[in-house]
Amino acid sequence: MTAHEHRAWSSSAYAQAMHTPQRALSLRDAEGWHFPLDLERWCGRADEADRTVLGRCAGRVLDIGCGAGRLVEALTGRGRPVLGIDVCPSAVITTVCRGGSAMSRSVFDPLPDEGRWGTALLIDGNIGIGGDPRRLLRRVRALVHREGLLLVEVAATDVDERRRVRIHAGQWPVSTVFPWAVVGAAALNRQAASEGWTEAERWTSTGGRHFVALRACR
Repeated sequence: MTAHEHRAWSSSAYAQAMHTPQRALSLRDAEGWHFPLDLERWCGRADEADRTVLGRCAGRVLDIGCGAGRLVEALTGRGRPVLGIDVCPSAVITTVCRGGSAMSRSVFDPLPDEGRWGTALLIDGNIGIGGDPRRLLRRVRALVHREGLLLVEVAATDVDERRRVRIHAGQWPVSTVFPWAVVGAAALNRQAASEGWTEAERWTSTGGRHFVALRACR
């Protein structure tokens, strides 16, 4: 994660949205592309689609980009050992206040128990972190054990895009520019194959969200 990306997600607009999720934020680039940040859902409780992810977790879970901590909270409630990481301090505080364990850390920073996590999560578009999915997949492969799982939420269509984005409040930019990526299932699998992963499963939730489970190759 670049310094610009770290500052963007730690910006006051996003940090405040952890407490007032009704504020409309999105990622936008100079070409008109935009990705709404569904903060009301992210700050709520785990929903039916989330539960399809939670039920597939095995072993100790690392939630990368945990945000307000709904998945950490839900896994903790199920008795599953879980740690959330996020570069936004407000997100970490919110997660802890919900009874979860979390650290203010980038996935590219040194992390506890590297190579021993059973499952890693990249949900809510977090495969975009750093703007280089292959690098991110390589990093996560080093975090899980030799048969570990990576559960990824992907785009609905077969896209494979690299963008330079800002966080916007309405039409107004409220962060510096930082790299982001958007990938669908096919693009994810093409890149995962060269970084030590193989597809174990893909599914679509009732609400139309799309997921892929990757298994670490020995």
